[in-house]
Amino acid sequence: MTLATTGSKPLNILLVRVSSLGDVLHNLPMVADIARHYPDANIDWVVEEGFVSLVRLNARVRNIIPFALRRWRKSLGKPETRAEMKAFWRTLRQQQYDYVFDTQGLLKTGVIMGAARIVPGGRKVGLANGSEGSGYEGISRIFHNISVPTDPRTHAVARGRIVAGAALGYAVDTPADFGLPEVSPNEPRPDWMPDQPYAVYFHGTARDAKKWAPENWIALGRELAPMPILLPWGSPKELAEAQVLAAGLPNARVLPKLSMADAMLLARHAGLVIGVDTGLTHIAAAFVRPTVEIYADSPRWKTEGNWSPRILNLGDQGTPPSVAEVLAAARSLLAQG
Repeated sequence: MTLATTGSKPLNILLVRVSSLGDVLHNLPMVADIARHYPDANIDWVVEEGFVSLVRLNARVRNIIPFALRRWRKSLGKPETRAEMKAFWRTLRQQQYDYVFDTQGLLKTGVIMGAARIVPGGRKVGLANGSEGSGYEGISRIFHNISVPTDPRTHAVARGRIVAGAALGYAVDTPADFGLPEVSPNEPRPDWMPDQPYAVYFHGTARDAKKWAPENWIALGRELAPMPILLPWGSPKELAEAQVLAAGLPNARVLPKLSMADAMLLARHAGLVIGVDTGLTHIAAAFVRPTVEIYADSPRWKTEGNWSPRILNLGDQGTPPSVAEVLAAARSLLAQG
C-alpha cells in the first residue's frame, strides 16, 4: 500500500482539511504523527482562509495554502474573485507530492485532491466511509487511489491519524499531540485580558440544542466568584446571550469581538474553560488548559477531549449535565492548579 521511505529524499505531503474550526483542529495530530515517523517530511496544508491562524500555530507545517470558497461563492462574477481562484489552483499545483490526504471526505475536498499533483507512483489517500452523523460524501472516493476504512464510531481526532498511519505504514499508539505552543509567562497580554487567572465561558454555538441553559451558566458563575469570567461572542445573537449572562453575574465581563487569533489567545491563557461542544472549547482542550466540556445534544464519543486528565467531559446526547456536576468538575480542575 505504501511508497513511504526513510531514504535521502524527504517526503512531500499535502493535507486537505478545509473546515470547520473543530474539524481542522482535530486534524492537527496527524502532523505530529507524520513528523515522528518521517522527521524530514515536508507537510503542506490546504485550509479555509479563516482557519489559517490555527494551522500556523503548528511549526511543523511548512506551507499553508488558503482556500476561500466561503467568500468566493458570494462574488463569483467579479474579476478579482476569479483571479484569486486561479491563483489558488496555480499555487496548489506548484509542488508535486508523494502523498495527498483528504480527511474530510467531501466533494469539494476531493476536487482539491484531484487537482493536486503527485510524483510518479504517488498516492492520494482518503476515507472509505464516514462516521455516524458526519457529512461524508461518498463521491469523494473517486479522487483516491487508496481509501482507508474506519469504524463508524471513530473519534474525530483518531480518524485522520488512522488514515495517515495506514498509508504511511505506522501504528497510531501515542496520545494526540496537536503541536500547539505552550503559554509563556512573559508573553504580553492584550488590554481586554486580565492579569489574574480567569475563567472563560464558551457558551455560544450555531445549533441551539447544543447550548446549556442561561440559568445554569449564571448559577455556576456565582459559585465560581470572585474568579473573573470572560464572555466571548461571534454573532449578534451570541452577543445578546453574553449580555444576559453578564447581567446576572457581577464577576463576568462581555469581551469585544475577537479575531480568531485573539480567541485562541483567550483559550490559551485561561485558568479555567467551560464550554459547550464547539470549536473554541476543543481548542482550549488542545492547549491542555483546565477544560470542562459540556455535551447536551451531540454524541460525546465523537469529540471528547481524551488526551489529558485536565479535560473533563460531562453529559451526552440528550442528557446535559447539571450545574452541580459542572461545578464539581471545575473545582477539581482548579484544585489541580
